[in-house]
Amino acid sequence: MTTLTLAVRDSATMTRRSLRHVLRYPVTLVVAVAVPVLLLLLFVGVFGALKASLSGHASYIDYVMPGIIVMTAGYGSSVTAQGVNRDSTEGIIGRFRTMAISPTSILNGYAVSALARTLVSAALVIGAAIGLGFRPTANPGRWLAAAGVTILLVLALTWLAVPFGLAAKTAEGLTGFILIVQLLPFISSAFVPPGQMSGSVRWFAEHEPFTSVIDTLRGLLTGSPSGGTVLTAVIWCAGLALAGYLWARVLVRRDLNR
Repeated sequence: MTTLTLAVRDSATMTRRSLRHVLRYPVTLVVAVAVPVLLLLLFVGVFGALKASLSGHASYIDYVMPGIIVMTAGYGSSVTAQGVNRDSTEGIIGRFRTMAISPTSILNGYAVSALARTLVSAALVIGAAIGLGFRPTANPGRWLAAAGVTILLVLALTWLAVPFGLAAKTAEGLTGFILIVQLLPFISSAFVPPGQMSGSVRWFAEHEPFTSVIDTLRGLLTGSPSGGTVLTAVIWCAGLALAGYLWARVLVRRDLNR
């Protein structure tokens, strides 16, 4: 077998291992769907009066849904970080160094399984939102484009989650990363247009990575003007994914060579 063939085979093995963890603990998937749906109910049901301030949006749920998709991806990445940290601190990754496997296959297994788990969660959340009144206007092409942007976002957050999980000495060390990916979408265009914010908060909300992704998804799914954010969203996602991947490679090779 060639080196590439061995790497692909090892990656498939690691992916199956990670997916078995999801099947063994299905509560992880249930919570990954329940949390975004509860947030959807909170903002649409409790804060639904905000829709009166959103000119051009007939329904607040149509406005807020792209942000919920992004928050689903953020929650999924926090689960990935916790899983990687558990494998690292419990010595699982250390055991891998005694095996003749490709070091990158360990990373690929985490990434592929996280992508599959998070996309399933996002699909279920979208289904629940449609039941609550979400009415996207996207044609099949725009749905595919939205799926592509979502995949890029999930990969970006996953490749950030993996090195954070490897670097943290304890589960508590992940608190900073989890707070960023779960709370940063609140300071974006997810629930209120940045133009209605004030001062430095408005500037931050307009320029942080999640806003460009949310605006892009909103434009694709509901036909709202995206403000030319598609390229910005892709650049942010690609840059974060590359940085996380390179950092993860350094950390996993360090652990395997100890």
